[in-house]
Amino acid sequence: MELIEFILHIDKYLEMFILNYGVWVYAILFLIIFVETGVVVMPFLPGDSLLFAAGMFAALYPDGLNIFILVFLLLIAAILGDTANYTIGREFGDRILKVKIFGKNFVKEEHINKTHDFYHKHGSKTIVIARFVPIVRTLAPFVAGIGKMTYGTFITYNVIGAMMWVIGITLAGYFLGNIPLVKDNFEKVVFGIIFISVLPMIIAFVKEKYAKKEEK
Repeated sequence: MELIEFILHIDKYLEMFILNYGVWVYAILFLIIFVETGVVVMPFLPGDSLLFAAGMFAALYPDGLNIFILVFLLLIAAILGDTANYTIGREFGDRILKVKIFGKNFVKEEHINKTHDFYHKHGSKTIVIARFVPIVRTLAPFVAGIGKMTYGTFITYNVIGAMMWVIGITLAGYFLGNIPLVKDNFEKVVFGIIFISVLPMIIAFVKEKYAKKEEK
């Protein structure tokens, strides 16, 4: 429940961080983005809404959050996070998938299967597309590592995806976040961001169910 509260009201928490921690807010944001993209068991952190909120407060508190420093640091965090996740998958992926805690897989099998389906449909471009899809965003580099995708291919799509994701959503927050309609309805905006993010998964699920019915 606390995590849901944090995600839905991330604007209030981020404002508190800026006012209370000063320049350390950069480190906090860097860490959240790095962990969400770099730790395979942390796919539930609020990446999209956090980027939007960070951009919004960079416009509101330019002395507390410089937009250029912010985008640069979060871009590095996103690239390093995916790279760390890829490396973990390449070196230890098979063993991690076998780990069980309290009788359950350390990494949920259904999440891995969804990511495999993404790769089957989109190939290497999954690294880019997955940036905008929660859960898949965290697992895509891990699965790429397990599948032994060449590092040259991975890092190319990693950088392209990180630039599109971080720059696009952060600047959207920077330019749109202080519009009164957006600012006064931030919780609804977060729901909208989450809905748009998971929409590709919903469409894919519906298509899969429809295709199975057609086969019958």
